[in-house]
Amino acid sequence: MKLSEYLHFLSYTKTLEELWDAHCRQMAKYGFIRLLYGYTQYRTETSLGDPEDFVILTNHGQEYLDGFLRGGLYFHAPMLKWALQNEGAASWKMTQDQMSAGTLTPKERAVIEFNKSKKVISGYTVSFTSVSMRSKGAISLSARDTLTQAEVDEIWAEHGDDILLMNNVAHLKILTLPYNAPNRALTKRQREALQWVGDGKTTQDIALLMGLTAATVEKHLRLARDSLSVETTAQAVLKASLQNQMFVVEA
Repeated sequence: MKLSEYLHFLSYTKTLEELWDAHCRQMAKYGFIRLLYGYTQYRTETSLGDPEDFVILTNHGQEYLDGFLRGGLYFHAPMLKWALQNEGAASWKMTQDQMSAGTLTPKERAVIEFNKSKKVISGYTVSFTSVSMRSKGAISLSARDTLTQAEVDEIWAEHGDDILLMNNVAHLKILTLPYNAPNRALTKRQREALQWVGDGKTTQDIALLMGLTAATVEKHLRLARDSLSVETTAQAVLKASLQNQMFVVEA
């Protein structure tokens, strides 16, 4: 798709699956064949939050994800550290220069060596503008392994503005779409009960509105709290809202 066609598509897509498939195909046209998008709304000074609450979208293979994400290597990735402190786009030449200069820590070098073993060698990282102190989003654009970083930089020099625009718009669209984190998805009844709480209804009100007993409503709210890994119903309403699980239009 041309730039205008793609932006039009992004404006009207309704699911993450549809958006991500199209975005991967669009980036592949520029040589970026493996993408890793991450977003958190639970960042603190010392943590990015619970990984199970991250929005993660990727087309990397399972073996890479097991090592980089589940193995915790991402926390020491030099480009992630750059993304947390900056906004915009950066060439991976930065880490190659740091590697050559010997300025990386042992854990950072381990990330680079792991990436090399998986042929994740050249590319760009885009760090998105944060809307709050607790949120951060970024995307890793890994080029096909036949491209050197110098060649990737040449592609970026010619098309970087368009690539950056497409990724920024895709990110903004992702923030509006429902995302069910692993083990965090709500059932229809749990979501309905939380929605009524969000509307200011009491347990007795909700029981009448849903045609249930008060005890059953309390059970749905408890299970919702468990699913979202929070302690209070107010926290559950907030987290479900942040994940766009509230007031979802059923397909």
